[in-house]
Amino acid sequence: MKISDSVKYVGVNDHEIDLFEGQFEVPLGMAYNSYVIIDDKIAVMDSVDRNFGSEWLKNIDGVLEGKTPDYLIVQHMEMDHSANVLSFMQKFPEAKIAASKMAFTMMKNMFGTDFLDRQIVIAEGSKIELGKHTLNFITAPNVHWPEVIMTYESSEKILFSADAFGKFGANDKEDPEGWACEARRYYFGIVGKFGSSVQALLKKASNLEIQKICSLHGPVLDSEIKTYIDYYSTWSSYDAETEGVFIAYTSVYGNTKQAAEKLAELLKSKGCPKVAVADLAREDTYECVEDAFRYSKLVLATTTYCGGIFPKMREFISHLAERNFQKRTVALIENCSWAPAAVKGMTAMLEPLKDIKIIDEKVTVKIAVTEETVRQLEVLAEKLTDSL
Repeated sequence: MKISDSVKYVGVNDHEIDLFEGQFEVPLGMAYNSYVIIDDKIAVMDSVDRNFGSEWLKNIDGVLEGKTPDYLIVQHMEMDHSANVLSFMQKFPEAKIAASKMAFTMMKNMFGTDFLDRQIVIAEGSKIELGKHTLNFITAPNVHWPEVIMTYESSEKILFSADAFGKFGANDKEDPEGWACEARRYYFGIVGKFGSSVQALLKKASNLEIQKICSLHGPVLDSEIKTYIDYYSTWSSYDAETEGVFIAYTSVYGNTKQAAEKLAELLKSKGCPKVAVADLAREDTYECVEDAFRYSKLVLATTTYCGGIFPKMREFISHLAERNFQKRTVALIENCSWAPAAVKGMTAMLEPLKDIKIIDEKVTVKIAVTEETVRQLEVLAEKLTDSL
């Protein structure tokens, strides 16, 4: 992957991983990115996952061609980017290490040392001059860890953005869906809770002329930079990206599924521009989280279970709440055999969330979908499409 004559890619691709962070499915693998800036002085930007230390150090040697790095810049201490910091510092004993104050505390906890005699503590506005290249440091707390810094290289106008603008997927495997799909799932799965912090970062970035974004995951972004920033602006402000309805359901014997699919059919017949339907028990949880944030309206359909909400639905709403789900219209459908309780339970989980409007027209399926059920679904479909 070529970045420029002076900025070299030394990252690695992981095709052995099954779950990123122990929970996110990554069928296209994962990239752990690292970069080297070669000038009068040489800076290495971040490390990689512990399983790839030897490969990473070999990649660095390959671009240095016998030279020695002067700095290791540690933007983020999450272990998929910091695991080989100690190995680097041992291999290059003359190199200094630059990071935030909190990052050095984390290093002491992780490695038993904070490299006190070699450390450069970075704060907002700090700079390191390499020669023609200048590293300008930007603090980015809680994007998505509190110690994060980012780096703007002003001569080539490159933003080294830590985990921001990253995506799932290895860099040597083409993603047929492009950048946005897996970047969106990555954002809402991992960063979504910290929208206000991302907004603060974007405000700082608005003063920069950015020609390339080098994230710690995924491809280098070197065109249409405004498009990527606009995505992040929408996501971090919790605005809907797509006008439409996402229907998320759980179904024990197929009747709630039938109601969900009938509602989707009715919405399409009434001109709803986009309708997506997902079975929460069978589809990737974080794909569903992504769609809940993507669409302007959400329908939750589930079964009364143990006097409350079916577990997969309860878990799904918890995921949304943890990520500050807000600014949405939500409709509720429940199924019951005798005492309906799912709507009451879902309402109780949703009410504390910010700017959530719950549609008054609820649908109650009494075991099977009947003509009365369809009538209720018709009313709900009308309500959902009123403002579309």
